[in-house]
Amino acid sequence: MTTVNYSVPEKIKAKFNKVFAGENKSRVIAELMQKAIEEKEHRKQRSRLVKDLLKLRDASISISEEAVHRAREYGRP
Repeated sequence: MTTVNYSVPEKIKAKFNKVFAGENKSRVIAELMQKAIEEKEHRKQRSRLVKDLLKLRDASISISEEAVHRAREYGRP
């Protein structure tokens, strides 16, 4: 284990200590840090996926609404 030092507003520290009284605060902070890491990684992944989808969209052929309608109706009784 390692020790980290961060400055936080006194109000947040006081509320944190009150809410997590009796708990292992180092464990709580480590869990919160892990969740923050996972959320940041997920946001990056979603951003990459959106960019990839937009690239595919730009590369795709545009089809008119009329062509889509004809394709839906083709072969229907």
